[in-house]
Amino acid sequence: MSPTKVTKICCIGAGYVGGPTCAVIALKCPHIKVTIVDLNKARIDAWNSPDFKLPIYEPGLEDVVRKARGRNLFFSTDVDKAIQEAELIFVSVNTPTKKSGVGAGFAADLNYVELATRNIANVATSSKIVVEKSTVPCRTAESMRTILEANSKPNCRFDILSNPEFLAEGTAIQDLFKPDRVLIGSLQTPEGISACEALAEVYANWVPKERVLTVGLWSSELSKLAANAMLAQRISSVNALSAICEATGANIDEVAHAIGYDTRIGPKFLKASVGFGGSCFQKDILNLVYLSESCHLPEVAAYWRQVVEMNEYQKRRFSKRVVDTLFNTITGKRIAVLGFAFKADTGDTRESAAITLIKDFLSERAFVKVFDPQVQHDQIWMDLQEASPLVPLDHIKKHVSISGSALEACKNADAIVIATEWKEFKELDWEEIYKTMNKPAFLFDGRLLVDAAKLTKIGFKVTTIGRPSALPV
Repeated sequence: MSPTKVTKICCIGAGYVGGPTCAVIALKCPHIKVTIVDLNKARIDAWNSPDFKLPIYEPGLEDVVRKARGRNLFFSTDVDKAIQEAELIFVSVNTPTKKSGVGAGFAADLNYVELATRNIANVATSSKIVVEKSTVPCRTAESMRTILEANSKPNCRFDILSNPEFLAEGTAIQDLFKPDRVLIGSLQTPEGISACEALAEVYANWVPKERVLTVGLWSSELSKLAANAMLAQRISSVNALSAICEATGANIDEVAHAIGYDTRIGPKFLKASVGFGGSCFQKDILNLVYLSESCHLPEVAAYWRQVVEMNEYQKRRFSKRVVDTLFNTITGKRIAVLGFAFKADTGDTRESAAITLIKDFLSERAFVKVFDPQVQHDQIWMDLQEASPLVPLDHIKKHVSISGSALEACKNADAIVIATEWKEFKELDWEEIYKTMNKPAFLFDGRLLVDAAKLTKIGFKVTTIGRPSALPV
């Protein structure tokens, strides 16, 4: 059977995945009308803002939206209309880790996926290709198909595809322009293969044919979890080695550089840090742990759980090193935390190491000044409140302040902690900062960002992750 000709696309969910992905599809496919819908009116208003103050910061995203918005890219709260019009619907809603009930702390909460699926079934009056874009547990498509078929109208057919995203925040637009691969999973039936071809033809407008991989539905769903688990595993592995380096006098930069020359390993994701964050790594690994336990594979579950435990250990170890270095107490001391986003070139703070570090510093009754060039102040307060729900926000604000610049954050500080690898932190006037600090002036580099030897010459007492404090840098 010949594939459906896609002329109208609807994306349910205007967040970190749906917004950039479908904006790029609109840019690259001017003949396709793309409508991104969300029930959050404030978010849609931000996407439609005249001055392009978008709800997501991502390098290159504003330029994409400027070129396509109003031409064939539209943002709307009218979900039903967009569903009715589209031949192809991306479901790109949030799938957070469950906080209560069965699988709490591990399983994905699929409530938003189910609500979106039921809405499609209720509203659709013609056949649709429904595409899982959210990161979901293996065999979620089966649940979606059951809901759609049970509630569909006569002569209304639904084909389910899995099309997971493999975007890295900070480089998402470039990842979309030149993807390593586009993965499309479908049921291996004539109808499923035809739906798969229809979506593949959309991507063929700019993605080379050999980079579009078509696989079975369950393989596609699992591949997303597997990719993130393997990447996070590399980070936890190099972070575990960084602890050994600090204990033995080795240098983690040199060790990682040597390891990376092995073509079987390669150099990527071998940079030690205070720990990984973001919306995907921890959530997807915990999902994999839950899946393993559900399949009665306790050894497999324990293996992947250790990746997350090592990440938490790395954050705890780093904050303890700050306390130990500052003469075993930071009570009443001023700590400048540079960076609050989980990584550079994004405003996303989900699972950011900075949140854990600040919580630890507050438990030691330190005073913290935070600066991040992209994260909104309201987001910082919300994250700190969520991290310590039993502590009133007013009390947190007595010990934490948000600065308008790195220089302001570091003024009169006893120590500086680099928590995010923003390029501008590398280029700060460190001599000027040193003059404004209490002495001795301590600097803790949690991202291997600054030139430790140069800062030591200025007068800083530098502690770098993966290097022993007691030995010369």
